Amino acid sequence: MTDKKTKENVANDGNKLDAQETIINKYKKQFLYGLVAVIVVVGGYFLYHNYVTLPHEREAEELLYKGQDYFTTDDYEKALNGDGQGYPGFVVIADEYGNTPSGNLAKLYAGLCYAKQDKFQEAVTYIEDFDQCGDQMISPAAMGALGNCYANLDRLDDAVKTLEKAAKLADNNSLSPLFLIQAGEIYESQGKKDDALKCYKQIKDKYVGSMQYADIDKYIERVSR
Repeated sequence: MTDKKTKENVANDGNKLDAQETIINKYKKQFLYGLVAVIVVVGGYFLYHNYVTLPHEREAEELLYKGQDYFTTDDYEKALNGDGQGYPGFVVIADEYGNTPSGNLAKLYAGLCYAKQDKFQEAVTYIEDFDQCGDQMISPAAMGALGNCYANLDRLDDAVKTLEKAAKLADNNSLSPLFLIQAGEIYESQGKKDDALKCYKQIKDKYVGSMQYADIDKYIERVSR
């Protein structure tokens, strides 16, 4: 009897591992799409947000604009490390101007560049160093990006905790449901249906105007079986 239970436990553990690997492989591109959404938010935020600052900040801001050009054309290597023609790269901007708003934002851009190159550990280093702006868009977007990176490093507990925190911080129809769906799917891969259900029900109850709302009943039904 004991041997039979042991075999069943081993089989169940194997199924959970298979599910976990499947969810990461299946949704890896979707995690990256989440980063693309973050990129749009970051770019839009910086273009329309004006800082009244010292010359040091204005210099950093001008350099960051050039980096954004490379970033938006997917030239992540030049965006990160410079072009040899006067633009030093996000890494240098983050290092030399890190105490300015533009230098702080360069940390986030550097992290996103690394993530787009599938260098998730490097991405984590820079995004973790990014100082939150105290807003409902760019800060939770950065946190969501960090959660995505954790997921791609198989740090699933860190991923769900960070994604849920990002969703709470944003508390809007644009970002919160995206991060809650991702967190819920990771919970499912871990066999934690109750936790996944909580994520999905938040979308059902709070984010009626979101794109994810239309399909949320399918998610809820799946984990309620």
